[in-house]
Amino acid sequence: MMKDSRSLVASLIGTLWLALAPLAQSQEPLNVLWLSVEDMSPWIGPYGDRTVPTPALDGFAREAIRYDNAFADSPVCAPARTALITGTYPTRMGAMHMRVRSRSLPSDTTPIYEAVPPVHARCFPETLQLAGYYTTNCAKEDYQFRAPAWTWNDSSRKADYANRPSGTPFFSVFNHGGTHESQAFPEAKRRPSAVEDDSVPIPPIYPDTPRVRDALKRTYDNIAAMDRWFGGHLERLEKEGLAESTVVFFFSDHGVGLPRGKRSLYGTGTRVPLLVRFPKGRGPQDLPPGSATDRIVSFIDFGPTVLSLAGIAPDLRLDGRAFLGAHAAPPRELAFFHADRFDSAMDRTRAVTDGTRLVIRNLMPEVPHLIANAYRERIPMTWDLYALRDGGDRAWTRAPAQWQVGSTRRPEVEWYDRTGDPWEVRNLAGSEGLVAEERAAFGALDAALEAWMTDTGDLGLVAPEEEMIRRFLWPPDGEQPQTAAPSVERAEGGGWVLKSSTPGASLAYRLGPDGPWHTIAPGQEFIWPGPGSGDAPPEQAAIQLWAHRAGFAPSRSLRH
Repeated sequence: MMKDSRSLVASLIGTLWLALAPLAQSQEPLNVLWLSVEDMSPWIGPYGDRTVPTPALDGFAREAIRYDNAFADSPVCAPARTALITGTYPTRMGAMHMRVRSRSLPSDTTPIYEAVPPVHARCFPETLQLAGYYTTNCAKEDYQFRAPAWTWNDSSRKADYANRPSGTPFFSVFNHGGTHESQAFPEAKRRPSAVEDDSVPIPPIYPDTPRVRDALKRTYDNIAAMDRWFGGHLERLEKEGLAESTVVFFFSDHGVGLPRGKRSLYGTGTRVPLLVRFPKGRGPQDLPPGSATDRIVSFIDFGPTVLSLAGIAPDLRLDGRAFLGAHAAPPRELAFFHADRFDSAMDRTRAVTDGTRLVIRNLMPEVPHLIANAYRERIPMTWDLYALRDGGDRAWTRAPAQWQVGSTRRPEVEWYDRTGDPWEVRNLAGSEGLVAEERAAFGALDAALEAWMTDTGDLGLVAPEEEMIRRFLWPPDGEQPQTAAPSVERAEGGGWVLKSSTPGASLAYRLGPDGPWHTIAPGQEFIWPGPGSGDAPPEQAAIQLWAHRAGFAPSRSLRH
């Protein structure tokens, strides 16, 4: 009976796939593979940085599209990953602080809660499953809410597209943590040396000290090791005959995990590498293999883009828009960023770029650029930067380009011309030498930033956090709501329909306590998989029914 019920479900999913994702009969559905790394700026060969060899990435880039204006919406992990999975700005749903579901330090007293995405903003892998895709994540999630248990077919260290049913298209994510900030800690394992200390380039934003050099050397050594990991995944695709049916994304979750990178809204914190390779003949005609584009793309666009590649039209209410595939939208003109609480240290900064200019608003100018952060302080170079700011014994003098890491407070507004100032160290706000045309362009960006904060209902502006939780996430008393339990009704077509009275709830069922989840779209008719198939009333079937709106507690399980 289990085998028969699975066949019925597979038949239903196949029918739904044809409805959601019509494709030319001559082309098989595209698989999509994300190879993501942590805490890495575009300090790699395809972007012109030859400090360490990256042969796998270099070869891949010759066959891929290189995006020169790809950005994380937030310069830190959990908010950035929440934008990726929902296609929604973190500030719109209370996901902007780092973090909200747990505390990084025992001494931290910040509240624990969950962000609440809009009712239309589901975790996009669930939509892919409804269209017949097998979805896996290996293994980091770090979303700012508890995702429904059926968001992925498998999200674990063993998750792999190899486990999919035969002939099923897949969307799979593999995450590499070897470039993470923590790998610059003294106790972290050192990778094989790929660059000598005296050959490490020192960005002008840092003083040249032994501890700065060591942190940069570790960063580049980790990049070289990551390239070998990346190359292994490409070799596997070739060996398994999947390269000609799989779109491969390579990107980082935000900028470099060093001070003034991660947690800052300069390009070192928000700009990421993004390379996308299509199977031969399946990519956009205006972006051939080996090309580069200055099109602005943001993390909120990644989910809609994967849906578009699968032939699924993204919900137009999402903040993100597809930049590839059948439903690609016109290019966005601007990318917006936010920086808020990091562990127990409060920040409130907003920014916008048009690709060439950057406007930053420091809404807490009394806070220094280099906010105290106990986790980051485990990187020894951080203390050299504190000395640069606070004085004391040191054998170096602060250079003009190091004013940000050496400042005790911030200007309220910062304007940068990224074309002539790639490290963003010459603040043009208030500059008397700025021509009227440029002043107007920066002013227009500042106005756009103000409008964005208003239009998205920026919850980062609501303080304290407890007030935001009570008024906007879990009204009226700040207690987490529970998703209403699902109900089952007979459909006109003779099947069954699963419903929940909670708007935005995701729905699923499974056979027995250990069976795989089957996602069901609200209002979608399905064949009952219990004894007697579609003729069995729900109360006679050995089945579990669940509903879960992200940000709410999941419903009670209905067990029959």
